[in-house]
Amino acid sequence: MNKEIFFKYFFNQIGEDFEREGLKDTPIRVEESWNFLYSGYKQDPKKALGSIFEQGACDEMVMLKNIEFYSICEHHILPFFGHISLGYIPDKKVAGISGLVKLIEIYSRRLQIQEKLTTQIADTIMEVLAPKGVMVVCEAQHLCMSMRGVQKQNARINTSAIRGLFKSDPKTRSEFMQLLK
Repeated sequence: MNKEIFFKYFFNQIGEDFEREGLKDTPIRVEESWNFLYSGYKQDPKKALGSIFEQGACDEMVMLKNIEFYSICEHHILPFFGHISLGYIPDKKVAGISGLVKLIEIYSRRLQIQEKLTTQIADTIMEVLAPKGVMVVCEAQHLCMSMRGVQKQNARINTSAIRGLFKSDPKTRSEFMQLLK
């Protein structure tokens, strides 16, 4: 579909005048916004972790807390946003800290549901780093719940993905949860 036809259809559907001065450059701005918001499709999550190091690998927990993210709900095309915390116990490899943040950015810059976002991050870390375990916790506010539907402004959704030692060893999971507080 031609972009101009698409935007004319959209503005007509919501009762707006496509020719109105304030909307003149809106299609261009929306396209630029989409290129940014959905840039995760153009990136390989497995390469996001960047440099992986064997030297300095330990068998103690590595944890990143409260990494903010913004994503778009695949059901309503409305934003959801919040914080992700993750921890992993290296085996023979560690990733640079910024690589872990880039991984979150790649998956969050796609049409997404929170449950899938959380598991994709954990599964990629498991696949690329082969750690002894990983745990990812995500807390988010969904504008599809705040702006429409049930209209609950303060509702937050929490999801987690637990792999390896975090699943099999309650002490490891408990340590992560204590550090998360």
